[in-house]
Amino acid sequence: RILSTMATRILPLELIDKAIGSKIWILMRGKTEIVGTLRGFDDYVNLVLEDAIEYTPDVRSGGNNVKTELKSEILLNGNQIAVLVPGANGPPEDSLAAQSG
Repeated sequence: RILSTMATRILPLELIDKAIGSKIWILMRGKTEIVGTLRGFDDYVNLVLEDAIEYTPDVRSGGNNVKTELKSEILLNGNQIAVLVPGANGPPEDSLAAQSG
């Protein structure tokens, strides 16, 4: 019984590895969200993304969000990542990314 439980476990880096080439939704420390295509990563969960879009709140405009299309490959520092959602079809409706339309 213990062997069958261990066989179904997946390690965090294995999950990220399975997401290479697909869309990933990332919540950074603070309130920034990024959606992009995962191209690679390392043991520190530094990520390489392509076709990424960054969503940040604009405190000066009373709650509107700023959408920034990042036109080249980017490298995200793994220390600044709070949550990864691999293979997501996009962020949920209450996220900054969804509110930016």
